[in-house]
Amino acid sequence: MAEHLASIFGTEKDRVNCPFYFKIGACRHGDRCSRLHTKPSISPTILLSNMYQRPDMITPGVDPQGQPLDPRKIQEHFEDFYEDLFEELNKYGEIESLNICDNLADHMVGNVYVQYREEEHAANAVQNLGGRFYAGRPIIADFSPVTDFREATCRQYEENVCNRGGYCNFMHLKKISRELRRQLFGRYRRRRSRSHSPNRHRGYGERPPGGRGFGRRDDDRGQRFHDRGRRPRSRSPGRRGRSPAERREIPARESSVERRAKIEQWNREREQVGSVNNTNDQDAYEINVRNGEEYDDYPQQ
Repeated sequence: MAEHLASIFGTEKDRVNCPFYFKIGACRHGDRCSRLHTKPSISPTILLSNMYQRPDMITPGVDPQGQPLDPRKIQEHFEDFYEDLFEELNKYGEIESLNICDNLADHMVGNVYVQYREEEHAANAVQNLGGRFYAGRPIIADFSPVTDFREATCRQYEENVCNRGGYCNFMHLKKISRELRRQLFGRYRRRRSRSHSPNRHRGYGERPPGGRGFGRRDDDRGQRFHDRGRRPRSRSPGRRGRSPAERREIPARESSVERRAKIEQWNREREQVGSVNNTNDQDAYEINVRNGEEYDDYPQQ
């Protein structure tokens, strides 16, 4: 019986727990749902409810004044928010994924899901984000049961065939450019590769000060994090990344035939060096024996 209940937990067959809340971390019925919304006490994923405010919030593609918006401006506004948010959340630990909903329904609009590499990092973020504001609005941070975003994402939306639009009950995740993704998440791969070097022993919290300021271009957005009763911190300009010409060229990989030839050459060189050393040791030993001297560090015959 226990195995059966465990196998159907969070599925449509589960008549006790809400499957939508288990998969998506939100339910359109809210507190009126007939099934339980069991909030986890700890989780690697946190939910920042209704945090992203898109410029065409009232009518898609139109600003509050009724003027049409350029899709490129909307995407630029979103990527500025994404980068701003990532730099702040990265202070609490390594981020596995950062997903922002493009849905329009009240229970999902502007939801931000942050999945950390460790549960301790998520707990640190929830503790530190409490009582803070972003763009004048309070930040609501809670643990989320979502761990597999493949199950929570609308597959039809990814194929551009979802007929429910922004009111779909599955996640419509807004995408960022590849350049920005490499810039933000690529730092973890570089950090792991440097951690294998014997000359690198500094931990995560021992990085030297400096670098990019949190939340650049605030004169364009006017969005910022700040604590209650504190003035917003200043921002410094930064670059999106290096141009392709500045990137280091990756050397071509050798074929297996070339590698075997090099190995054979190295073995021959080592054998030649070893034979020369043995001959020199033997000559030195014979000379010392003639002179009535014998050292323990020479080979005994």
